[in-house]
Amino acid sequence: MDINKIGEYIQTLRKKKGITQAQLGDRLNISYQAVSKWERGEALPDTLLLLDLAIILETTVDNILNGGERLMNFNKKISTKDIKLGIDNLSNIGNLIGKDNTIYSGMVEGINSRMNIDLEDCFSDPYKKEALVVEIIVQNLINGDYVDISDAQSYLQYDHWKNMVSKYANKYGIK
Repeated sequence: MDINKIGEYIQTLRKKKGITQAQLGDRLNISYQAVSKWERGEALPDTLLLLDLAIILETTVDNILNGGERLMNFNKKISTKDIKLGIDNLSNIGNLIGKDNTIYSGMVEGINSRMNIDLEDCFSDPYKKEALVVEIIVQNLINGDYVDISDAQSYLQYDHWKNMVSKYANKYGIK
């Protein structure tokens, strides 16, 4: 918890709403000096005031206490190894049940039309096959999952895809 960031965040929201320190103090039944101390990073709001402060500033208590920074709560940890295994198994279904099987052809048609790709071409080209793995990783990151960068780096072969995973992981707060 960074007291200066909290103060800056309160000040930013207060100014955005066009409220003076005195007006915010009045609404919270405290002095403008107390608000000034928060904004200068000299003190924190009393816990009894946090909910009212959040309502006035149209934010959440979590946002206030995190200085406006997004709190990263990942849904689950994803494994690059497991995703790669899944793509390998998916590519092997045609060999197991026959490429003329309705289930296989329906799966391929569905993925091709949904993703605008040629799935069988991706299965036969290691670079494109790895692109599928990365696509799954990126979609999971967007959906709030966590990926260990070093895990991804160890299972991905191509620098381009390694960089792509790192870029998206960094974007979502994973270093």
